Amino acid sequence: MLNIEIDEDSGFCFGVTTAIRKAEEELAKGNGLYCLGDIVHNGMECERLRQMGLITIDHEQMSRLHNVTVLLRAHGEPPETYELARRNDIEIIDATCPVVLQLQKRIKRQYDESLQHPTVSPRLPQIVIFGKKGHAEVLGLVGQTQSTALVIENFDEVKKLDFSRDIFLYSQTTKSLDEFHRIIEYIQQHISPEATFRSFDTICRSVANRMPNISQFARRHDLVLFVCGRKSSNGKVLFNECLRVNPNSHLIEGPEEIDPSWLVGIHTVGICGATSTPKWLMEQCRDALQK
Repeated sequence: MLNIEIDEDSGFCFGVTTAIRKAEEELAKGNGLYCLGDIVHNGMECERLRQMGLITIDHEQMSRLHNVTVLLRAHGEPPETYELARRNDIEIIDATCPVVLQLQKRIKRQYDESLQHPTVSPRLPQIVIFGKKGHAEVLGLVGQTQSTALVIENFDEVKKLDFSRDIFLYSQTTKSLDEFHRIIEYIQQHISPEATFRSFDTICRSVANRMPNISQFARRHDLVLFVCGRKSSNGKVLFNECLRVNPNSHLIEGPEEIDPSWLVGIHTVGICGATSTPKWLMEQCRDALQK
């Protein structure tokens, strides 16, 4: 008998849940609704909402729209998006995650202070964001600095910074806490005595806390199915943790990707996912296994 467990800590985070609820509420009124970018990095959930009437657009398409309603997803947007909406008489439903919104404000405040109160150095301090280049959240963060912030994707890139200048370090909310601390230690060891270094731990704890939880979950199963859209940054981090503690872990987007050969000699299967993975999709994978 195959024992199947769905990780109760997996599934949508607060920010994604709120964005989807706002979309569903607006669509239930029978109103047309656009979403700037995929509302969540999960193709099947995006398709479910598309069938309800949600239309996904990009920034170029938004620039041609007037007098419509556009939902901004949990990742957040740079100031230019709000200015575009104002010019085109677009109503905004702002579903930016509160954690991301607070981070945007902190970076904007730091940038404004840097302009008003320059340090002893003739050059402005470096505002550095540990995050994925081109990621929607990171674009929104960089936008708070007139696109002057530097983005480093991993520990190796920290060596490119100018350690003779002040450094203010922030992080994308879904990045690895351990790697962030490695970057902090490296900067502390290499920063010039004449320069100032400050780091701000802006990693979302509802995401960071999933690392130890998912590690324990993956350890206690013979086979782990990590259900996640392949575009999810958070999903990649969590899946790699599963793979680290349990090499018999597989990333799948849905039940159709389950390979029956994986089940040979298996007694327990753990099903888990990212902050962008809907519970109903993990349940579909469980049902497929049971059949």
